[in-house]
Amino acid sequence: MPLDVRTVPADAPEVDALLDAYLDERERTFPTAQGTYARKRTPAAEFTAPDGVFVVAYEDGVPLGCGGLRRIADGPTEDGGVDVRFEVKHVYVAPEGRGRGVATAVMDELEAAAGALGATAVVLDTNDSLVAAGAMYRSRGYARVAPFNENPNATAWYRKPVR
Repeated sequence: MPLDVRTVPADAPEVDALLDAYLDERERTFPTAQGTYARKRTPAAEFTAPDGVFVVAYEDGVPLGCGGLRRIADGPTEDGGVDVRFEVKHVYVAPEGRGRGVATAVMDELEAAAGALGATAVVLDTNDSLVAAGAMYRSRGYARVAPFNENPNATAWYRKPVR
């Protein structure tokens, strides 16, 4: 059965379960050389239209992955303009869904939502230890940029223009 990616409230029970698994995994696998993982969940209210969305990918009714999109402060572009920025947060795929296109489907939905909400750029941060995530973002056209937040867990920041 194909994946069904849909917008859900960011405080739905399946979101709580996915985000708990995500935070548990990041805490367990965080590079010790970088210190202690700062366990932080973005408030659900930040993922509410018109300032954001939260999506879950289901297969046969089973939630396999998720991700959120929230409006953040405008930022400068390289040519001196101003970006209307939306930030991708909490992209996670359960182990049983990995390697099956779940993250791609989640990102497709989040990027489409960003365009519909008026974004001129989508930004995100990640940690270089998440090699597959970094590779996926770069393959989607995200380019590394200077840090735009002070996330203590992040080592890499990315931006992609919305066309």
